[in-house]
Amino acid sequence: MPHYKKPYLQPYKGKSTRHTCPACKDAYSFTLYLDGNTAQPIHTIVGKCNHENKCGYHYTPRQYFNDHPEKKNSRTQNQATVRQLKKQQTQQPPTTKPTTPRQPKKQHLPESCQLPSRQLTLPQQLQIQHPKQPAQSTPNKKPTTEINHIPYAYVKRSASYNSNFVHFLCNYFTKDKIETVVGDYALGATKNNEVIFWQIDIDGKIRTGKIMQYNPKTGKRVKSNTVAINWVHNKLKKTNPAYANFNLSQCYFGEHLLRLYPNKPLAIVEAEKTAVITSMVIPEYNWLAAGNLNGLNIEKSKVFENQDIVLYPDAGCYEKWNRKMVEIKKHIPCQIAISELVEYHATPQQIDAGYDIADYIIQQLKANKNYDQQKSRNRISLQAKRQSSPLQPEEPLQPKVKHATEPCDSTPFSPTLQKMINSNPSLLTLINEFQLVECQ
Repeated sequence: MPHYKKPYLQPYKGKSTRHTCPACKDAYSFTLYLDGNTAQPIHTIVGKCNHENKCGYHYTPRQYFNDHPEKKNSRTQNQATVRQLKKQQTQQPPTTKPTTPRQPKKQHLPESCQLPSRQLTLPQQLQIQHPKQPAQSTPNKKPTTEINHIPYAYVKRSASYNSNFVHFLCNYFTKDKIETVVGDYALGATKNNEVIFWQIDIDGKIRTGKIMQYNPKTGKRVKSNTVAINWVHNKLKKTNPAYANFNLSQCYFGEHLLRLYPNKPLAIVEAEKTAVITSMVIPEYNWLAAGNLNGLNIEKSKVFENQDIVLYPDAGCYEKWNRKMVEIKKHIPCQIAISELVEYHATPQQIDAGYDIADYIIQQLKANKNYDQQKSRNRISLQAKRQSSPLQPEEPLQPKVKHATEPCDSTPFSPTLQKMINSNPSLLTLINEFQLVECQ
């Protein structure tokens, strides 16, 4: 009698290993459970949706076999499942060759954000000997525990401001801020204007790069059958035999900042986009990203030893990250806390949408921009009235409503914090909205 092996979730090996969720119908978001003995899918509905908050579908093998006891010992079911999956894949629209021209259209940035060409150099603190190819990665030998890395040359080659994500940032932040944040995080770009969020560990070694497409006007991630999240190591696997058995071990996005700025406390968010945006508003922290809801774990958090950390989960994710925080405390000596700000200030609609601190920042920046534009129009209108009525007495222009960035009380801030507020008024909005208190 063969030894029984437990079912397991299908490992990620490209888009072909992620399927359409039977509940929310989102493509490439469903992970199937595989039979432990045959490595074949148990059934097309047995699996887990990656959208835990928005969908939450999770149908385990135990539940399936309890509902269908006649299938428990079936051996033909797997073969039928494979055929059905192949049929679904052939019915999906092709994703290999897009209809758009290979040469992307040139993006026209705002005049206030004309960025120079990038000359990326590795900071002195992170200069190490990078391998030309992953260690022990040969086509016929699979590595065991050795973690493979990607040569720094790929990061340097991708250095560019020409991603739709950076174009979106130009709508709200100054050129200097964008140059700094793009340099700190070594953001790259593809020929299709996708952004590359490189995962660089604390030793300056490149684990992989996360490739994502954004709408340059809204800043929202583009989600479709033809545009999905991709990874640099997966692209290398398809083009270079030396990477066929690449052994990936992910790290936090922005982990290398611990070495660049060792005296800064840490703030952990879920999305890479959120880490980049918040770092421009509150630069006194090293902002790291877990990559997804389950990206906060003990293995990756070993670099937190003797660090001060604050977790900022997305709306609706507080309880799960709170449990993760307790686990990390047990295994890693560090000072770690979790913020309730987003969780308890978000509306039900914002919770459903996975609202995070970056969404709030952008919302406030939009409001401030609209307010400034309205104030300018009011000033022009008032000046026109004065010109038509020369005898009208001089009156100071007073807005009818209180500006969102005005302080709620007269409590003075420290010189450092006041300088940050003067540089970015949206920080004062966050302080007032969330009733934050400065720790002296």
